[in-house]
Amino acid sequence: MARANRLENRLDSPKGLRTGLGRSGQRQSRDRFGRFTEGVARAMGTPWFLLGLTVFCIIWVVYNSYVPVDWRFDSAALGFTALTLILSLQASYAAPLILLAQNRQDDRDRVQFEQDRQRAERNLNDTEYLAREVVALRLAMKDVASKDFIRAELRSLLADLDEQHVEQRAEQQAEQQADRAERDARERSTARD
Repeated sequence: MARANRLENRLDSPKGLRTGLGRSGQRQSRDRFGRFTEGVARAMGTPWFLLGLTVFCIIWVVYNSYVPVDWRFDSAALGFTALTLILSLQASYAAPLILLAQNRQDDRDRVQFEQDRQRAERNLNDTEYLAREVVALRLAMKDVASKDFIRAELRSLLADLDEQHVEQRAEQQAEQQADRAERDARERSTARD
């Protein structure tokens, strides 16, 4: 008892690998048997199995009906008792094997369903996150200038610059005329003197 506890409480191996004596062998044996049952169930569900079983039964009935009486091992007078027992035995083993295979498939389906549910939940969360981001970008884009707004602003700035340029030219021309008039006036006053 103490030795089994010591084996389970070892810290030098991961928790999933801490197994008692023979437990890993049981798991492998159970898995091997499960794969065997699935193989049997898969084989019994094929048309080849049904065809083979039909051919077997036909050969059995024909052999036990038409060969000499001394060579027969299953009497038609008794309703082919041995064949009936063989088919009953096959059915009695087939049903539990098929059920075991179905149980394993149900377990796999359950795990797959859970993984699909988790994946769908992650996809939904991702989609909701992306939708929120798109909405945030749209709201942010309302504050950002659009092409048309920028064009209108640039046109108004160009118009303002043109007006300023025209005013500056007018002022420069006025200054030049004033300078000329002043020069002319100085020249006239110097010429009079």
